[in-house]
Amino acid sequence: MTVLTRQRRASLALAIALVAAAVPTTDACTIPVFRFALDRWDADAFRLVIPAAWNTRPDLVKLLVPLRGNGEANVRIEESPDPTATDAQLLFPNTDAALWSGKLDAATLAPLLESPARRELVKRILAGDSLVWVVCTGTSDSAEAQRIEKRLRYLEQVATLPTQDPSDADSQPGPGPPLALRFSVLRVALADPAERLFAAMLAGPNHQDWLAKGTSFAAPVFAKGRVLGAWPLAELDDPAIEDASLFLIGRCSCRVKDSNPGWDVLLNIDWQRALAQVGKSANAQAAPSAEAAGPITVTAVPSPTAADRPPTTGSLPWPTIGCVVVAIVSILAGAFLWRVAPIKRHP
Repeated sequence: MTVLTRQRRASLALAIALVAAAVPTTDACTIPVFRFALDRWDADAFRLVIPAAWNTRPDLVKLLVPLRGNGEANVRIEESPDPTATDAQLLFPNTDAALWSGKLDAATLAPLLESPARRELVKRILAGDSLVWVVCTGTSDSAEAQRIEKRLRYLEQVATLPTQDPSDADSQPGPGPPLALRFSVLRVALADPAERLFAAMLAGPNHQDWLAKGTSFAAPVFAKGRVLGAWPLAELDDPAIEDASLFLIGRCSCRVKDSNPGWDVLLNIDWQRALAQVGKSANAQAAPSAEAAGPITVTAVPSPTAADRPPTTGSLPWPTIGCVVVAIVSILAGAFLWRVAPIKRHP
């Protein structure tokens, strides 16, 4: 394995340093970056551009209904401005870089929206993984994936999450899994046709040539499918793995998503509903069980009615009478001692 070049290491370090310096440290919340993003950053929408003529086809209109309006996947439908277009295109968010193009039907739409590895990614994030390093490899790079996993196991032992401030309203995690420090590695085979689009999303709009060349690479994914960056395995050394991982578990110093490095992948999930369900389950498990604590018996004692109360006589209460008696005895004893005490005479 070759060491990560100085230029790439410097680029990663510079990006992280700029993010850390974007907001003064005193303004940084105590929530880690990965959880702040999960709670507050919505996934950027991919653009599915279709020919204008398709809007008159009932089968395609019906096929795309679930993606319009409040669809679960982070994708929006657009009409192509090119009147001669005959194929649909899936474009990366915030760019015209094409990820896929072709005819659209139920068979071709399904792999655009999800894949087995993407479903596993969502499952791990909802289970509480801080971040998932997705390693896209050929058949001969399994040792590199093992190296990354070994380094992450080490980081789990020595790294810590920021101390949470319960008095800071801006530093309270939202609904979702309990806050935890946990890394995992998800392997994706570049030769797997079911994951080819996912691998292309992970590589990002600027590295689509990696797939054509068969370049193995790794990308840390967090929050609602946010990719911090992607690096060829041949250039990804242990310090770079640490830099990226520790940045994501550190204090969130820049709360604006667009000011942070990275891009999103397309995931077919309603994050708001899924996180609410996970948070509800976590709260139910954390609450003490009534059965485990044992039954609690409450005996209601009714207040006495006027007929049940003892009659009042107008006399003083016994404690008050006792205090008066003690005071009288003390006065009499003092007077007696004063009378019998010998009187000193001056010579």
